[in-house]
Amino acid sequence: MADTKGVSGGAYSPAMDAKTHEQTYRGFVRFVEIASGVVICWVLALAVGGIREAWLTAILGVVLSSAAGALGAFAPNIGWRAPCVVAVLMALYLAFA
Repeated sequence: MADTKGVSGGAYSPAMDAKTHEQTYRGFVRFVEIASGVVICWVLALAVGGIREAWLTAILGVVLSSAAGALGAFAPNIGWRAPCVVAVLMALYLAFA
């Protein structure tokens, strides 16, 4: 969280909007979680294309992970779980196909 040690009293100064600051921080963390999941899916898709020579499946994985990332961004309850499902499917395809 935010470091408030330098501020007298250990709290936000009156010039700072604490609620907006915390919302922005939570939004940034949520974005990083979802984006990391999507990037992991893309790496797995490249592995599927390169190792299994299944480039159409890799393209489908990239499209699905992008859609899952958008779904996770617009549905806070789902969040990072949507791209994680696609990553698991891509990993299973890579392992067993």
